[in-house]
Amino acid sequence: MQTPYQPHLSHFGVFCRDIERMKNFYCTVFDLQETDRGVGFTFPFTIVFLSGHADQHHQLALASSRDPQGPSTVMQISFKVQTLDHLREARRRALECGATRMRGLNHGNALSIYCMDPEDNTVEVYLDTPWYVRQPHGDPLDLEQDDAAIWAETERIVRADPSFMPVEEWSARFAARRAAAQGAAR
Repeated sequence: MQTPYQPHLSHFGVFCRDIERMKNFYCTVFDLQETDRGVGFTFPFTIVFLSGHADQHHQLALASSRDPQGPSTVMQISFKVQTLDHLREARRRALECGATRMRGLNHGNALSIYCMDPEDNTVEVYLDTPWYVRQPHGDPLDLEQDDAAIWAETERIVRADPSFMPVEEWSARFAARRAAAQGAAR
C-alpha cells in the first residue's frame, strides 16, 4: 500500500539584517540552539540553522542579506506552548530580549501573545484550547489574570459564538472533509 501524500510543515526561514542579534533573540526566548552555520551553495549568503528538538536539524533558518531598509515580509512566526505559565514565560523572555508591541489575544481556539522581534517580524506564541470558533476571532487576553479566570472567560466567549463546538468535533468534521476531497481527487 502506498503512503498517502500528506506534507507536514517542518521549518521556516527568515532573511535578517543582523543575524547574530536575531540568533540571540530566538535562542534566548525559545531555547533554540544553533545546529549548523555556513554559506549556501545555491544561496550565496550565511545561513544559521536553529532547533529545539534532537529529531529536527532545524526549525528556524536565519539567513543574512536582508536589505537594511527593507520591510519585513513575514506575516508571523508561531511557536506553540503547553501551558499558560509557558505563555507568560515566553512573554517575559521576549520583553527582556527587546521585543516590542507585545499584545495578548484570545482567539477562542487558542490563547496567544504577539510581539515584534528585533527586526520587526511578527512572532506569535500560543496555547491551544479545547474549543473551536470560526477564525479570525480575537478578544483581548490579560495574562495577569489567574489561570482559572482566563479559562472561565475563554469558555464564556466561545460558547457565546454561534460557530462554537468542541475541538474534537471540529477535527472529526475536518477529517471527513479531507477524506472526501482526497477520494474525489483520485
